[in-house]
Amino acid sequence: MLWEVEIRPIPTEPDRAAARIHQAAVEIGLPADCRVWAASGYLLDGDLTREQVLCAAAELLCDPVVEEFRVASSTDTEWLLPPENGYTQLIHVLYKPGVMDPVAASAASALADGGWRTTGVRTFRKYWLGRLDTAQLHRLSTNVLANDAIEEAIVGPLPFDKLALGTDYRLTQITVPIRALSDDELQKLSREGQLYLQLAEMQTIRAYYRDLERDPTDIELETLAQTWSEHCSHKTLAGRVHYRGPEGERFYQNLLKETIFAATVRIRQELGPADWCVSVFQDNAGIVRFDDQYNIVMKVETHNHPSAIEPYGGANTGLGGVIRDPLGTGLGAKPICSTDVFCFAPPDTPGTDLPPGVLHPRRVMRGVVSGVRDYGNRMGIPTVNGAVCFDPRYLGNPLVYCGNVGLIPRDKSFKEVLPGDWIVALGGRTGRDGIHGATFSSAELTSESESVSGGAVQIGNAITEKMVLDVVLQARDRNLFHAITDCGAGGFSSAVGEMGADLGARVDLEKAPLKYTGLSYTEIWISEAQERMILAVGPDQWPEFLSLCQAEGVEATILGQFVPTGRLQLFYAGTLVGDLDMQFLHDGRPPVIRPATYTPHNDSPLTVKGELPSLQNVLPRVLADWNVCSKEWIIRQYDHEVQGGSVLKPLVGPAQSGPGDAAVVRPVLRSQRGMVVSCGICPSFGDYDTYHMAASAFDEAVRNAVAVGADPRQIAVLDNFCWGDCEKPETLGALVRAAQACHDLAIAWKMPFVSGKDSLNNEFRYVDGAGQKRTIAIPHTLLISALGQVADVHHCVSMDLKRAGNRLCLVGNTHEELAGSRYAKIVGATGGAVPKVDPALAWRIFVAIHQAIGQGLLAACHDLSEGGLAVALAEMAFAGELGVAVEFACLPGTVRLASLANAPLYSQTILFSESNSRFLCEVPPDLTARFEQCLAGLPHAWIGHVIAEPVCQITINKDAGGVVEHARWNLAELFAAWRGPLDW
Repeated sequence: MLWEVEIRPIPTEPDRAAARIHQAAVEIGLPADCRVWAASGYLLDGDLTREQVLCAAAELLCDPVVEEFRVASSTDTEWLLPPENGYTQLIHVLYKPGVMDPVAASAASALADGGWRTTGVRTFRKYWLGRLDTAQLHRLSTNVLANDAIEEAIVGPLPFDKLALGTDYRLTQITVPIRALSDDELQKLSREGQLYLQLAEMQTIRAYYRDLERDPTDIELETLAQTWSEHCSHKTLAGRVHYRGPEGERFYQNLLKETIFAATVRIRQELGPADWCVSVFQDNAGIVRFDDQYNIVMKVETHNHPSAIEPYGGANTGLGGVIRDPLGTGLGAKPICSTDVFCFAPPDTPGTDLPPGVLHPRRVMRGVVSGVRDYGNRMGIPTVNGAVCFDPRYLGNPLVYCGNVGLIPRDKSFKEVLPGDWIVALGGRTGRDGIHGATFSSAELTSESESVSGGAVQIGNAITEKMVLDVVLQARDRNLFHAITDCGAGGFSSAVGEMGADLGARVDLEKAPLKYTGLSYTEIWISEAQERMILAVGPDQWPEFLSLCQAEGVEATILGQFVPTGRLQLFYAGTLVGDLDMQFLHDGRPPVIRPATYTPHNDSPLTVKGELPSLQNVLPRVLADWNVCSKEWIIRQYDHEVQGGSVLKPLVGPAQSGPGDAAVVRPVLRSQRGMVVSCGICPSFGDYDTYHMAASAFDEAVRNAVAVGADPRQIAVLDNFCWGDCEKPETLGALVRAAQACHDLAIAWKMPFVSGKDSLNNEFRYVDGAGQKRTIAIPHTLLISALGQVADVHHCVSMDLKRAGNRLCLVGNTHEELAGSRYAKIVGATGGAVPKVDPALAWRIFVAIHQAIGQGLLAACHDLSEGGLAVALAEMAFAGELGVAVEFACLPGTVRLASLANAPLYSQTILFSESNSRFLCEVPPDLTARFEQCLAGLPHAWIGHVIAEPVCQITINKDAGGVVEHARWNLAELFAAWRGPLDW
């Protein structure tokens, strides 16, 4: 019998679920007086009496302090009605069959522990609605209540009386007749089969099987598609490129190896015995030295395409997946903190501007944030650093970067698969969730992606992953396995295929634990179901390893064995269903030479059409820009304190209201040695020159780390390229130029890249209302993450002002560099130069700031980025709840004001310029002389003081006398402007 347990807040508690739905309904244009009544609950299938269900609901499923429940069965003549009149329409929302339901899985386990035996459990959400017509009801269902990629909305009572669990699978071996296909038919197969391979790759596969005189099985073709996908093989960055740009012409045999990786190789050679890199670009994450006992591991991934069609699940498993990267590095690193960076379309985008198949940015943003929040918080891993960017071009393709840092003993930093090791699957069970995830992530999105590729979305279970984590770390310390990797993109196909690449592997697919029956052998092999690891466990290690897993309640299963055959052989119930040569699988992909061209934007004078707004009006508007404003709504949803190691957090100051530059964490709690995590991202500069965009992102990540105290001589960096269609020469050219910048600055600053990831084809195709084909390509977006170190966290500084009477010093050159800036966007300015980096000067500034912080000379330090000097002043002031009084006539790097015809425009230019390598420092008066010694020969200016009055006052004078600009704001006014846009 099927039972429904409906759970609601008690009458004295607010109905927050209904309130959220009502708000979202109004945001998409539904009547403000529409009524919503919400509930959630469980469907329990099994031989249960009403008394048993009532008991289970009271003792387990419902919190009696704040909730109440009602129960009904499928045999009841009436379904549960709302307690008051006026609600006429009922909608149930459930996960589609086959989609992971972690709450239901936990409930089923707990019910079994309590003695209530069920044959199936599903969760549901339930809404009673009033005052909506049929069209409005449909609009609400599809835009707010349910996501068709993973959920189904059922109008009225549930139309079934039992939970379907699937039917048994009967082996049917499938062969794909590829040898006889024409080129057009190959492309059709690639597209419709969601292989997303290029024609040359499909031709190579066809030729390979013609030589074998047989056709591939479906599992062989899928394995090749997963392994050769852009997501898994990085075939563009690791490919051949014929580049023509402003530097001239160059042919790259391997773009990644000749730019980013080449820089790291050269740096390590120059460092010699002082090299502090341990493992770079060869494991799941990069590893660097930390102290005499431990190394630090870091990886940053993207999960863009899944997040576009299912924001919660995509981001949820994005963080879950990247946590498994350090866990699968070496013999397993303990995750100690996470980062996230998001790129969205503006939340105020009108609903009428949405192309078909695109979710509203507010919905995407809420889903992504809650997905990351839930996974990190539930696993007990603090989220300590991040950023958010907004641009209309992210409308069809939001970007979701998730990063994780781990701690690993120095003697556990490497692994090796041995012949005869068992192939062991550990953790979650396998289902249909995530199928074609790797190939889907390598394709561009379209208005049909939600329905065609919904299976590529997974839903994570953080509790399962936490249990897996605990087992792995115990097994590592007891030397119970030889190697480990995570089941990420491509599932078993990639994990087993990569671990066995140098040996060979035999896999018995029917042994894989399944969430439900009915999966084919191919679905088992390529599923990206979450929370799974693959380990190489020696036969002598297996009994103790299995005993540990059983004691911790984590499922471990032998799937096969690593054998020295050089082949990947896949069996199902004793039948050979796949047989691939490892060399062809990993090295058979044909090299493709791609043309790349690039023409940078020419600088032009900055001009403003119409009347220039006053400085008094401009600063609040810049602070309220989506890219500058407070991200507190996001930040405060994350746990920053768990594990007890966080020193500097995302928000700082007396009220924790200021935007910190970087996070500082103590990985080893008995030590005061700290780790610094920061990031840099500035996609708007890429519209002008991707070289300078990449250099600016690199500079921003480094100066954020240096601003809190990181030693610039020991900073490692990671790259994450998110780009459009690199089949277009100009798009690929922009990528080449950005990679060149990464190479140049890494060498100049001796900062090695230790890991990276790319996500290409971030374009969205659709047909507009007039029948015209449209494409939205994301802006060229590069995230640089920096991993720094400090000898003693007591020497770190934050950006909030500390004491009235202290002096303010601007360090670095300020140039007329407004192209792509927040100021230019707000005042409608055109032209100008994009910010550039002077590597030699920047390095000297980084060293000087680090020296000053180490000597205790700075009370506060803040990097200048979006919004420039004016925004930095305001942020430091309201963060420290102290005022600033600033007055100057000229800044280092600027022309003199006396000869300018439009002095007000130029004065605002230098206030809002986003020039790189600049810091705003608060210095006690008695330490200014010593700080001057640190800055000897470097551009700097003493521009004002910290004052007790809660105001921000800026005065700019002409050299020959007279005030050009003067403005004064209450801090409360500036704080309200900065906090308001995302005060949700």
